[in-house]
Amino acid sequence: MFIHVLGSGAGGGFPQWNCNCENCKGVREGTIKATRRTQSSIAVSADGVDWILFNASPDIKKQLDDFPAIQPCRAVRDTAISAIVITDAQIDHVTGLLTLREHIAPWEIYTTEAVKQDLTTGFPVFNILGHFRGINHHEIATDQSVFTIPSAEGLEFTAVPLLSEAPPYSPHRGNTVPGDNIGMHIKDTRTGKSLFYAPGLGVAEDHVLDYMRDSDCILVDGTVWTDDEMSNEGISDKRASEMGHLDQSSDGGIMSILNAMEKPRKILIHINNTNPILNEASPQRAILNKAGIELAYDGLDIEL
Repeated sequence: MFIHVLGSGAGGGFPQWNCNCENCKGVREGTIKATRRTQSSIAVSADGVDWILFNASPDIKKQLDDFPAIQPCRAVRDTAISAIVITDAQIDHVTGLLTLREHIAPWEIYTTEAVKQDLTTGFPVFNILGHFRGINHHEIATDQSVFTIPSAEGLEFTAVPLLSEAPPYSPHRGNTVPGDNIGMHIKDTRTGKSLFYAPGLGVAEDHVLDYMRDSDCILVDGTVWTDDEMSNEGISDKRASEMGHLDQSSDGGIMSILNAMEKPRKILIHINNTNPILNEASPQRAILNKAGIELAYDGLDIEL
C-alpha cells in the first residue's frame, strides 16, 4: 500500500492567509524554522497507479500539481484518482470537490449517510456537482464492517466512527450522530500491513484505541498542542475540544495515547497554524521528537 500526504495542515493551512500569530508571522518573515503546509488530505493506492483521494481540500489544485503520479497524462483530460472518500463534511475536507467538477465522468464518492445529508443540504456540494458530471454515491456503513473499492484491489477499508463535531452548517451540530466524523482503517491483505487515518479526533474511545494499536502506521489529529491554544492567541474563544479536536499535551491527550503504543509508526496530521510544534526549534517540537512522534508534511510518502 502506498500513502501520499497531499496536505498536512488544518483549516486555512500554514500560514493562514489572514493570520499574524507567532507562527504565521514567523514563517512569512523567516524568523522561525518551519515548513508551509496546505490543508489536510491524503491519497492511497494499492499499486501506485490508481489512487483513492481521502478528502478534497481547498488547496487541491496545488496538491495535485505537486504530485506527478496523480496526473498520468494518458489522454487530453486524465487523472489517476479513481475514487474519493470523504471522512467528514467540514469545509477544509470537501471544498476541493468543486475544483474537481471538470472530471470526464461522475465521481465515485464514498461517504456516510450523515455526510451525504450535509453535502446535499447545509453545504450542497453534491447538488452543485450534479450540474456538471455528477457523482455516484456509495454509502459507508458505520457498523465497522469491511468494504472494498474496485480500483484498490487488495485493500480493505473499515470506517471507524469518531466522537467529534459536525460542521456549523450541519443539522447535527451540537448533537452528533454516527457518521458525522469517521476515521479509516485500511488494511493491505497482501502484506498484512495497515494504516489508521483520523484527521479529526475529539475523543479516543476504546474501539478507536483498538484500531490504533493494531495499525502499523497512524496518521492522527495533530490540530493543537493545548485545548485553549486558539483563545490564548486571541483568535477564538472556543476550546479545541468544543470543535472536535483532542489536544496533544494534556493528560489523556494525543501524545499520552501514542506514547502508550509500541507497534505503530506515529504521525500527526491536520496541524493548526497556531500549534507551536510547527516551529522546528520549539521545546514542544523537541518533546515530540524525543517521543518518536512525527509531523506529517506535504509530500510525505509512506509504503506499507
